[in-house]
Amino acid sequence: MTTTGPTATDFDSCYAAVASRDRRFDGRFITGVLTTGIFCRPSCPARTPKRENVRFFPSAAAAQDAGLRACRRCRPELAPDRPEVDPQADVAARALRMIEDGAGEGGVPALAARLHVSPRHLQRITTATFGAGPAALITMRRVRLARMLVDQTDLPLTRVAFAAGFGSVRQFNDAFRRTFHASPTDVRRGRPAAPAAVRVTLAVRQPFAPDPTLEWVALHDIPGRTGLVDGAIRHVTDEQVVTLRPTAVDVVVEVVAADGHDPDLGRAVALARQVFDLDADVDAIDRALGDDALLGPLVARRPGLRIPGAADPWEGPVRTVLGQQVSAAAATTMMGRLAALSERPGIPSPGVVRDLPLEAAIGLTRQRAGAVRALAAAVDNGLDLAPGADPDTVRAALLALPGIGRWTASSIGLLTLRNPDAWPEGDLALRRAVEGLTATTVTARELDRMAERWRPWRGYAAMHLWTHYLSDTVTEEIQ
Repeated sequence: MTTTGPTATDFDSCYAAVASRDRRFDGRFITGVLTTGIFCRPSCPARTPKRENVRFFPSAAAAQDAGLRACRRCRPELAPDRPEVDPQADVAARALRMIEDGAGEGGVPALAARLHVSPRHLQRITTATFGAGPAALITMRRVRLARMLVDQTDLPLTRVAFAAGFGSVRQFNDAFRRTFHASPTDVRRGRPAAPAAVRVTLAVRQPFAPDPTLEWVALHDIPGRTGLVDGAIRHVTDEQVVTLRPTAVDVVVEVVAADGHDPDLGRAVALARQVFDLDADVDAIDRALGDDALLGPLVARRPGLRIPGAADPWEGPVRTVLGQQVSAAAATTMMGRLAALSERPGIPSPGVVRDLPLEAAIGLTRQRAGAVRALAAAVDNGLDLAPGADPDTVRAALLALPGIGRWTASSIGLLTLRNPDAWPEGDLALRRAVEGLTATTVTARELDRMAERWRPWRGYAAMHLWTHYLSDTVTEEIQ
């Protein structure tokens, strides 16, 4: 397991972080105070407890499993999530990502099946990594979302229970009381009825550079589905409209549900985490790439740069395939033509696209149309492109499809699976960026060899180079 900063087994470092109330360690571990029976963030403003009264946990779920309740001052359940524990997306990290994406609602056996491991093995690895089994992690996700809804919205508590993923109001009340030692009614007494729009605010690990993500979405929008509106990302589904508005310190998530639907805050929050890459270990990334002679100045210019994750695990890869060897504007045009064939927001489903005459319908070449249809057939037959999928398995499956090469497979791994070490081989914009920085000609093979020194963060290196290249291109056009 690869980590940075203190871990739950590194007592002295953890205690030093608590004594300094350093916010950078919020979410990396949890402080349990045995004398008071509470668990806190490392930055909790309360008086520093004595060493003999402290126990450190790798996650809030582990602290709750030990019988502790959440601190009412520092609200540890709302701290930024722990950074991914392994840059290569191992099973434990993928399980946590799937849980955050709502995959845990089917239960532990279904989650284990998606990860191709047994429930017992999943229990073993999540306990070893996070100090708690998958059931406890799923419950903590629900409780955390429920607390945000209780605190930040006016939804009736019955709707809060089901919006947070609980199977019953009783289950919701029991889990809430166990975590906070107070009922939902006690926490929210005298609140009015629900408004049309529901908002929650997500804390963000610092540093955070949201502008490049907004610029990326504006350049790679999906007509009728995902795009930039008034400085915020807007994502439309049949059931709701989600707006993600970032600031320097947080992301505000707003949901407006369609008639006859309750707002699905769980999916909206998972969308924000995916699009803005909120689980990135930015300290480790910036430290590793900031020491590089080529990338150091770029990291200093944009600390906290994230990978702009695709909002949809089907539409993102289709756009990547359509964007092979054409401009972003041309890919947007083709996505718009494809979306016009759909009766729902966004493009048609994989089961429809696999049989569409894409050559005539949206003006694709035979080879490009065949690649899109092959991708659609693979997804329709069960290929998992969700963020928690195994990147190596997905890459092998994509490379086996006609018309999909290494650049496309790596770009899907980077932007849809958010694999931090994915590197888009042979990308022309990356070559142009490096040539501009070094004032020398660089071949695709030379650049791929150069990228080896940026492991295991090659994906973030690519984002820094892409962002630099796009910024320089826009500046030249303005001049």
